[in-house]
Amino acid sequence: MDETYDVIVLGTGLKECILSGLLSVEGKRVLHLDRNTYYGGASASLQLKTLCELPLVSGTPITDFKDNNRYNVDIVPKFIMASGKLVQVLLHTDVVRYLEFKSIADTYVYRGGKIHHVPNTDSEAAKSPLMSMFEKLRCRKFFIFAESYDEAKPETHSGHDLHKMTMAELYKAYGLEPDTIDFIGHAMCMYRDDEYLTRPALEAVKRMQLYFDSLGRFGKSSFIYPLYGLGELPQAFARLSAIYGGTYILNTSIEEIVYDESGKVAGARISRPDDNGEHHLAKCSCIVADPSYAPDKVRKTGQVVRAICIMDHPVPGTNNSESAQIIIPQKQVGRKSDIYITVTSSANQVCPAGKYIAICAATVESHPEDPIKELDAAMKLIGPTQQVFLSVCDTCEPLEDGTKDKLFISKSYDATSHFETTVDDVLDMYRRITGKDIVLKPKEHKEDEM
Repeated sequence: MDETYDVIVLGTGLKECILSGLLSVEGKRVLHLDRNTYYGGASASLQLKTLCELPLVSGTPITDFKDNNRYNVDIVPKFIMASGKLVQVLLHTDVVRYLEFKSIADTYVYRGGKIHHVPNTDSEAAKSPLMSMFEKLRCRKFFIFAESYDEAKPETHSGHDLHKMTMAELYKAYGLEPDTIDFIGHAMCMYRDDEYLTRPALEAVKRMQLYFDSLGRFGKSSFIYPLYGLGELPQAFARLSAIYGGTYILNTSIEEIVYDESGKVAGARISRPDDNGEHHLAKCSCIVADPSYAPDKVRKTGQVVRAICIMDHPVPGTNNSESAQIIIPQKQVGRKSDIYITVTSSANQVCPAGKYIAICAATVESHPEDPIKELDAAMKLIGPTQQVFLSVCDTCEPLEDGTKDKLFISKSYDATSHFETTVDDVLDMYRRITGKDIVLKPKEHKEDEM
């Protein structure tokens, strides 16, 4: 296996697989390696037996695996915004043809000790208990402004300079109440904390527009999810890479990243179980890796705790929804950042009929010695559980941007329940690797391909 490649990719997480696909399409010779026996890394969807074998996941041992093959449990739960950047990447690469999606039934937001449905239509908004009648009128006026705002058309600005005006000032200009601000900032703009309030309002308004644009695109909610779990996503991009000549090898140990005399990446020394202890050098001029493959090149930024809960009932208060997203804004539970709950079921082909998978996630803030306490509010909301797997993972970011030594390392997945920050990291890495920005546009099909 002592061969030369343009790029070696370490880890088959979604970020790494997207980059592998994009670089393969550009004609790069790509070798993609993973220490695991399955695709996906942190983005995998696992059967119960495999989940139980993970070192980072703890829980009461399961002995009955009769429905093992009917489970596809996400390790890192996230939904896809219908008009978000991941959908743009899927359409740009045409990877969407390898996947099937289902709209997430509903989004809920936590307030005052219970959850409330986030309105998807004007009629739902009129009936919603989230706001008083007068507040609804003020909020509607604000929504009309945000939806029609066009940076290039001053007539849509209503006298507001969103480059200079903070989001807190924009809310004040429309007289919105604190609870309404909480709902907009966390359930629509999808911010994890309130730091955005002090930044220019343009960013948040654009997030609102993305939310509005996503509503009803593929269903009544703003979010979609692939059938059979998120693990389908990295596998789809791996397929794209393979079509363009990419080579994938699982169950491979990365013994060492090799550098040349100038300190630049020269390859990776690898071994496989059937190599009888023999190491092979795969040469390259660029390596893409998830943080776990280069621990000496990253810094710890925090921890994320996730509770994977298997239940025999839908989450109370969700109108028996077969899938749902629940957002617990930080202020509602005295935290610095939000708590997220993703709910899926047999409708998403991730578990047997009659079962539900609720995954609660949060950044570890106050209880590093007992991280499950970070999820107290979420665990109370979802109701009785049959099985809970607890995962506590360090979050890391690269010490350098990789342009010097040609080792490009992705950031860890955060606690958010969507893929916007994931794709931001991918696009930034692509720019650093290739020296150019990618222009995302749907692939055009010839008539004979339709």
